[in-house]
Amino acid sequence: MSFIAWIILGLLAGFIGSKLVNRRGEGIILDVLLGIVGAVVGGWLFNRFGAVGVTGLNLSSLLVAVIGAVVVLIVYHALRRAA
Repeated sequence: MSFIAWIILGLLAGFIGSKLVNRRGEGIILDVLLGIVGAVVGGWLFNRFGAVGVTGLNLSSLLVAVIGAVVVLIVYHALRRAA
């Protein structure tokens, strides 16, 4: 995937993940960063369990990225509350 596609996928996944986890966004920059990290984490988790991870800019990759972004956001919020 190209760098621009990762940013677009990260933006969408981060935005959707933020809305699912805490009903408000974290801010555009943090949403994009957490979405990109979430796409990587989601792809890794799905590959680990034998499923297809992020394959491009499509609906299944967006679903994987959103699941990864939700996992990353839950961990992020747990660490932020602990500090």
